[in-house]
Parts: sequence; C-alpha cells; structure tokens
Amino acid sequence: MPALPAPDYPADVRARLEADAKEVIARYPGARSALLPLLHLVQAEEGHVTRTGIRFCAEMLDLTTAEVTAVSTFYSMYRRKRSGDYQVGVCTNTLCAVMGGDAIFEELKEHLGVGNGETTEDGAVTLEHIECNAACDFAPVVMVNWEFFDNQTPETARQLVDDLRAGRTVEPTRGAPLCAFKDTARMLAGFPDERPGAVEATGGAGAASLIGLRLARGEAVPGRGADHVVSPRTTADGPATDEPPSGHPAEEAPPGHPSSHDAPQQTSASDTASPSPATTPDGEASPRGNETAGPTAEEGE
Repeated sequence: MPALPAPDYPADVRARLEADAKEVIARYPGARSALLPLLHLVQAEEGHVTRTGIRFCAEMLDLTTAEVTAVSTFYSMYRRKRSGDYQVGVCTNTLCAVMGGDAIFEELKEHLGVGNGETTEDGAVTLEHIECNAACDFAPVVMVNWEFFDNQTPETARQLVDDLRAGRTVEPTRGAPLCAFKDTARMLAGFPDERPGAVEATGGAGAASLIGLRLARGEAVPGRGADHVVSPRTTADGPATDEPPSGHPAEEAPPGHPSSHDAPQQTSASDTASPSPATTPDGEASPRGNETAGPTAEEGE
C-alpha cells in the first residue's frame, strides 16, 4: 500500500459516498460491522480498493487505516490494484481442474496475453484462477463478475472473452444478466439491482444440482428409472438385508429407491483381518490392539 495519509475524494464524490455509507451503517447495531459492505462501496467507485477508499472507510467507522487495510487485504474479493470491467475467473479447484479447468486457464492466458491477476491492455478483462464456487455439477465453470458460465471448454471460454472485449452481449448460463464489475460491487455493498427484469432473472439452482434432492425424496430422475442408484446392500441374489435405509425400524424405504449412502462401510474398525490398534484414554496404544480381533493367546488358554 502507498504511504498514508491518502488524498480525499472530490467534494461531490465524497458527499455522495457519505450518503450511501450512512445508509449502509444504519443497517447494523454496531458501526464496525458495516466495514465489508463499505469496502464494496468504495470498490464500486474506482474499481478497486484504493488508499483513498481505505481512508474513507476508516473515517466513517472510526477505525484506523491499519484496521481497514488488514480486512481489505485479507479477502480476495477486494481488488488491490486497478482491474478490468470484467473479472474472468476460471475455477481450477479439483473437480473443475480435472474436467478441463486447467486447460481453459492456460488457453485464456495465452489468448489474452496476460497472467494470473493481470488485465488486458484495453482494460476490459482481468483474468484469474479461482477456488471452488460451489458449481461442481457444471464443471468446468468460468465466472464473470461472479455470474456463472457453466460447462465451458477452451473454445467457448475463448469466445466468451472475445465477446466481452468486443462489447457484444453475453448472457450467463443462469442468474442475473451480466453487468460491469463496478456495478456488481455496488450490489455487494447492499444496494438493489435496479435493471428491469434483473431480479426476476436470478432463478434458483440448476437441474443438475437438484438431482440429489430428487433422489433423496424417492423421485425418479427424468429419463432414468428410480432403481438406477446401486445400493451396497444389494447382491446378485437380491437385497442383502431388510434393514431400512437409516437403520431405524420405524422408517420405510421409498419403493424402488434403495439407499446408496448409509450402508456399513469397510473400515479398519470393522475389518478383523486388518485390525487397528486400540487406544487408551491417554492416547497410548493398548497392548491388546483392536478389541474386535479376538482374545489374546494367554486369554485363550
């Protein structure tokens, strides 16, 4: 961070931000709790959290600039340097990576001529790799200003950034229409999206995310039978046990819907062929080893 004290906002900008900040602070019983949305507010003004923005937040909340800086540099959602109108994040966490996220990220770095966290010369796109965004059902996922673009490939991702740079309309796979990063930051500060139809377009979870819920309710997934879930209790000769799914005698399994998540699993504690050492209350290994392994030679005599 540059040396403080920082310059102030122009008078008109300061007055506008103060009005917005007071509205945000009034939502909280303690003013300090408003720091996160205020950081989004100043980020909406300049596209990243500047030292002027840090000074503004500190003055509005009666904090030190050191306290505000500590928070703004802890969370990756607050940008520390000037960035593009579109934050293009490629998920490179485990599932997206193996499904093609790593290939997409490498393709975009080469195509855009930028590295991780860098912005194209025209100021349109900032590229970064991101951690899981809870959209694993649609891997690999690319996000633009936190809106989802599901089931991407290197080719579709390349077309996506080309459209963004050319100013063409880009529609997320699901969720609200795309807007510029500064507009997104203002919404994250707690101000409504006033674009016509934007709120109604938000929608809910995608179909792939709801399949597990439908199976848990005993419903058939469209295009597949209700018996396609393989239960560990099922053998070639039929059901291995009449025990209900949860083990509770009063519960009945949905017809044609075997459980696949609650059957006894093979572990060292239940496998007598591979016993694990038992432990005493103080954490020391018991000389008898696993209690399920049977009596010792002395006890058997």
